[in-house]
Amino acid sequence: MQRTVDYFESPGPGATDRCLEIMKRAALDEGVKHIVVATTAGDTGAAAAEALAGKGVNVVAVTHSAGFKAPNDIELTEENRGRILRAGGKIYTGTILTHSIETSLATQFQGVFPTTLIALTLRRLGQGIKVVCEITMEACDAGLIPEGAETLAVAGTGRGADTVCIMRSAASKRFLELKALEILAKPRE
Repeated sequence: MQRTVDYFESPGPGATDRCLEIMKRAALDEGVKHIVVATTAGDTGAAAAEALAGKGVNVVAVTHSAGFKAPNDIELTEENRGRILRAGGKIYTGTILTHSIETSLATQFQGVFPTTLIALTLRRLGQGIKVVCEITMEACDAGLIPEGAETLAVAGTGRGADTVCIMRSAASKRFLELKALEILAKPRE
């Protein structure tokens, strides 16, 4: 098998349109049926859901948890929530697997805990690689995508998208069964 991989000069939202093109091609030309997309305010999630509306693809937008940025704050805008749902997408809002109780303990006690080590290790390959792993497991945990399915995951560094991977999905309880099968795009930095 041969595959062309897109490498971006720098991370960030400048690669979003290209990542969405790669996502759409994988869904329509290669038959990927499950797509998870990291989205903060919802722009990327809405664009992904709209690009694949009516195409028989299960699109799940994965947002930050309530309170991630500030107490009682939900970053996903109501406008983008509506866009995602109208396009037939699903939304998961919940705790980031590598940013939960252990982050609080690490801050308080100045230690390093297992999920922090996992997050730091995955970041060696890029912030987006860490996020595609997290959102794939989160969507599995919520029952929004099946375990063991080839799933396209789209994520980024900060806002927008700069990373696209084909994953073999697994729930977080079976983290060691999660596989990054193919990297289709990522920043070099």
